[in-house]
Formats: sequence, structure tokens, C-alpha cells
Amino acid sequence: MITLFGTRFEWNSPEVLLIGGAALGLVLFLVLILRVAGRSATATEPLLREMGWLAQRVQGLSDGQERLAGGLHHVGETQAVSQTAMLQMMEVRLAEVQRAMGESLHGTATRTARSLGELHTRLETIDKAQANIEKLSGNVLSLQDILSNKQTRGAFGEIQLNDIVHKALPSDAYEMQATLSNGKRADCLVHLPNPPGPIVIDAKFPLEAYEAIRRADTPRAVNEAAQAMRTAVRAHIRAISEKYIIEGETADGALMFLPSEAVYAELHANFPEIVREGFAARVWIVSPTTCMATLNTMRAVLKDARMREQAGAIRKELGELYKDVDRLGERVGNLDRHFALAAKDIEEIKISSDKAGKRARRLDNFDFEELAQPDPKPLPIAPAAE
Repeated sequence: MITLFGTRFEWNSPEVLLIGGAALGLVLFLVLILRVAGRSATATEPLLREMGWLAQRVQGLSDGQERLAGGLHHVGETQAVSQTAMLQMMEVRLAEVQRAMGESLHGTATRTARSLGELHTRLETIDKAQANIEKLSGNVLSLQDILSNKQTRGAFGEIQLNDIVHKALPSDAYEMQATLSNGKRADCLVHLPNPPGPIVIDAKFPLEAYEAIRRADTPRAVNEAAQAMRTAVRAHIRAISEKYIIEGETADGALMFLPSEAVYAELHANFPEIVREGFAARVWIVSPTTCMATLNTMRAVLKDARMREQAGAIRKELGELYKDVDRLGERVGNLDRHFALAAKDIEEIKISSDKAGKRARRLDNFDFEELAQPDPKPLPIAPAAE
């Protein structure tokens, strides 16, 4: 092929042959013009040589064109064979790629479906969790409403104390809202044996002072909140000590129940002097966790006391059993004597029975002739009675 003016043509195409013919005609036209002009042979000889050389070049170009056409034909055939082989190879490769893509798409679709299923399950779990969170948020708001009022907050502490005591002690070991001899009503009275005796548990919740400590952001606010906490807890300790520790009726101490682990931790971390004051007033501050531990200890004390009571009852029953066994021994001895007498009587009855049997046999074989013989010694006649 040959490129002319940016266009590719075959060597034997009409356009190329037309251009070659036009070039050859142009050469002949120049030769004719030179002849018509009547130039001298000397002047035209170089031109003729050039023309001859140009004709040879054109002939060579034509021959080269034919050879190039043959080579291009061979190259075209080779290229066609190569293209055919390449197309076949590309078809095979394309089939393999399509198969691989199909398998990959199938696997991807399966994994996608499984992932969508797992995602759906997780979304359901998230929806349930969100519902639980919303419910919990409502409960938290309700709890905030409860804790914002002193009366409801006190009821909340009493209910929590009731739950803890109910789980730790048997039902006959305590009394809720028990009234003492001084007319004061305790949240819970645990019936411990003497010593130490019945002990009172009273629920208190100084929430305002604790929240003031949490909200304090300046040193002055912190000091004021801490003072409020000391005042509130001291008032609770004094009230419990005065109301619920009665000599001869209750134990020489009482428990102040804080229904918040956070408030309990705050007291022990930052107000140890308040805790010591409670010890001095024989009022022990407990949280839900420490209250459960204390009640378990009380349960062990109750169990030990009841075991001692049962041991005394067992000893009493053993004494009664010993008396019963002693009486049983006496009665067995009496019965043995009765059996001995009965055996003697039976033996005597047996002897009498044998004698009676012998006499009966003799009577059965009695000889009446012997009975007819006179008695040599007649019996005396008794005198008549006056």
C-alpha cells in the first residue's frame, strides 16, 4: 500500500495507476515540447539522458510496485491467518473470561444475598435494641421524676430495701414498717436474737446534696455542696440514732441504707469524717451491695441461733425419750413376771390335767367285784344332833 495526501491506496488501485500514467504523460509532453521548440541536439542530449533515467526510474518504480504488491499480498495473507488465529484465541479467552465472570458474579450474588440477610437480621436487632433504648429512656425519665420528689424518692429507697431484705432473709425474720415503743416507725426491723437484739434499717437518700457536688464547677460551689452533704448526712445519722436505738428493745446500733452506690462511694471517698461520726453514733451506713452482705451475715446469725434453739429442743426430747425407754423397761419387766406366773399356772394346770386324765382312765377300767368286798373297818356313826 502507498499513502498519498494522507490517504492509503493499494499499489494496483486505479488511483495509483492513474497518477503513474499522468506522470508518464507529463514526461512525454515535455519531450514533445522540446522537440517542437527545435532545440539543438546538443542542448537536448542531457535532457534526453535525464528523461531516459526518469523512464528507468519509473519502470523500476513500476517493478517495485509489482513486487511490493506481491509482498503486500503475502503479508495480507499472513496477517489474515494471524488475525484468524488471534480471533480464535480471543474467542477462547473471552469464553474463559465470561465463564470466570459468570462464576464470580454468581458467587458475588450469593455473598451479597447472604450479606443482605445478615444485614436484615442486624437491622432487626438494632430495631429491637432501639426499642429497648427508647423504653429504657422512658424508664430513666420516670426514675428522674421519682427521684425529683422527696416523698417518692423515700418510697423508692424503701422499695429497694424491701427487695434486698426479702431476698436475703426468711419472711419471719424481719418486719417492714415496724412501730417501736416510742411510736416511731422503722422502714425495716430485723429480729436478731439477744445479743445484739432486733436491729433497725432505715432508708435515706441525700440526692440533692450529691447532685450539687456533681454540678459544682467552681471551688466555692464545691465547698458549699460539700457542706450541704455533711449537714444532710449528719442530720440523718442523728435522727436514726435518736429514733431507732432504744435500750432494752433494740440493738445498740442501727443501719442507714443508701439506695445509691454512687452516693455511698462519694461519702467514703471524700467524707470519711462523716462515716466515722456514724460509727461513733452507732449508725452504720450501707449501700445495696454492703447491705446484702450484712443481711447475709445476719442470716447466718439467725441460722446459728435457731440451731441452738433446736439443739435445746432436741436435748429436751432426748430426756423425754430416755424416760419413755425407762418406763418401757419397767413394763417389759412386769410383763415378763406376768408371763412367768402364767407359765407356772399353765404348768400346774397341765399337772392337774394329767392327774385327772389318769383318774378317768382308772375309772374306765374299774373292777366292781373289788368294790363288793366288806370293809374290815366300818365307818363310825356320828351321833345325832340334839
